[in-house]
Amino acid sequence: MTTYGDIRARRLLAALLGPVLLAALAACGADRDRDVRGDGAAGIRTQGRAGDPATGAVEKYLDEVWPADAPGTVVAARGGTAVTCSGRGPADPGTGARAGCDTVYDIASMTKQFTAAAIVRLQTEGKLRVTDPLSRHLDGVPAGKRGITLHHLLTHTAGLPESLGDDYDPLSRAELVSGALAAPLQSPPGERYAYSNTGYSLLAAVVEEASGTGYETYLAGHLFRPAGMTATGYVLPDWDRDRIAVEYDRKGRPQGRPVDHPWADDGPYWNLRGNGGMLSTARDLLRWHRALLGDRVLPVKARHLLFKRYVPEGGGADSFYGYGWSLLDLGGAPVATHDGGNDRSSGRVARFLDDGTLVFWISNAATRAGAWDLPALDRELTTGIAERVHHGA
Repeated sequence: MTTYGDIRARRLLAALLGPVLLAALAACGADRDRDVRGDGAAGIRTQGRAGDPATGAVEKYLDEVWPADAPGTVVAARGGTAVTCSGRGPADPGTGARAGCDTVYDIASMTKQFTAAAIVRLQTEGKLRVTDPLSRHLDGVPAGKRGITLHHLLTHTAGLPESLGDDYDPLSRAELVSGALAAPLQSPPGERYAYSNTGYSLLAAVVEEASGTGYETYLAGHLFRPAGMTATGYVLPDWDRDRIAVEYDRKGRPQGRPVDHPWADDGPYWNLRGNGGMLSTARDLLRWHRALLGDRVLPVKARHLLFKRYVPEGGGADSFYGYGWSLLDLGGAPVATHDGGNDRSSGRVARFLDDGTLVFWISNAATRAGAWDLPALDRELTTGIAERVHHGA
């Protein structure tokens, strides 16, 4: 069974961002696009100021650490200015098409940050409250689940199962909701953290009920467009097919593009919708990061709701879950992060909340038997890039 974000998301940054970055913070940007246009009047520069030592330092580091033939893209930013946006290897190893800032990838469980932001945005519009019981927005909630609130779903504390099946099972919204409401609770609502893709699919259904429109339509109109994002979604961006990265398994066999898997006409089926499967680019993730630095999408109090430490993630990790983000301190610096992956692709986004540093990397062929394993390099990559953004060396 294929599921998104459930393996590494729970191990988290306590294992990932380890002593190297702790020391750096305690002591304390291949193929590049120079400018990102279309993000409001100012645009976003994807190359640092002339002479910024961080740009060369990050690129040199990636040349040394990123496997030469592994496809993917890396973006690193200091505040709203990118240090680098670098394509690494081919977006389609079969044709040799190069990866870059505009290559479209499946960002998997990093989708959850958008679902959470949509719920918080709807609260600012007065259409719901995160303290609402689920039964206020969805019909048929049985007595034993009427204690579940939207907050529980956002923080993985509703007691729901991780998944109801394979990502590509042709499950409708009605079937997802009825299946989730019929599933035995793993624990009483609010008692403990247990990562649940099912819970985030229920939140996508709540977005539709509260907004009166489709999940992706709401995100596009209220999150993506205000942020200047033009290439993020399930189907609405209508990408040129050649921009979408072909995914490869660990034996190097092509598995097609994410849109080649069984989907409904309006996006993935509901085992995946709202919890994973979103397509995006490094350029758009940079725009999203910049939007979260200001009030373009959410006012400051609403943004803070995303990054509060509501519940320990457990398993020995010194980390917490917010709304769509995992959170922890590194050398006194708060970091929000999430990974996403499957047996083909893998990536991570990390935002340093004190100074606005961003690290995002992703690959459409994350593992190649006998050659490379990017998930195993997760810690080294993320910490190494962040170090060089902070210090330029």
